[in-house]
Amino acid sequence: MSPRLVAASLVLNVFLIGAVAGGAGWLIGKSNPGYSLESAGGRLPAADRKVFRQALRDVRRESRDVILDGQAARREAANLLQQPALDTNALAAALERARNADVTVRTRIEQRIIEFAASGSPEDRRLLADALLRRAGRQPPPAKKSP
Repeated sequence: MSPRLVAASLVLNVFLIGAVAGGAGWLIGKSNPGYSLESAGGRLPAADRKVFRQALRDVRRESRDVILDGQAARREAANLLQQPALDTNALAAALERARNADVTVRTRIEQRIIEFAASGSPEDRRLLADALLRRAGRQPPPAKKSP
């Protein structure tokens, strides 16, 4: 067998192993979604889930300009990082704009979730609390059974 054929076979096998491992990782990641207050909405009863998701969509629609500003700031920061001479002040300002946009949107989303929780049932609030505990790396306590 020629050395070129062995090298080509080795490269192809490494590529295939990487593709299979990457695909498996992608599938595993999809089956184990992260936990957050937003993702907790998927565990709510259907009617509540619809209201919850609509509330979050409304926040995102209302925050569109802030979201776009944050995206523009990240693009600006990336562009600054690629320049031959780094302008650290401009980079810091761009990253601060991106961070402020992220915090603004997150604050608005959290406020809408607070409003949802205030008008929701104790069971809905328990589901949201479970999501926060998972996000914090703690498992929620087992559900109490009614006598």
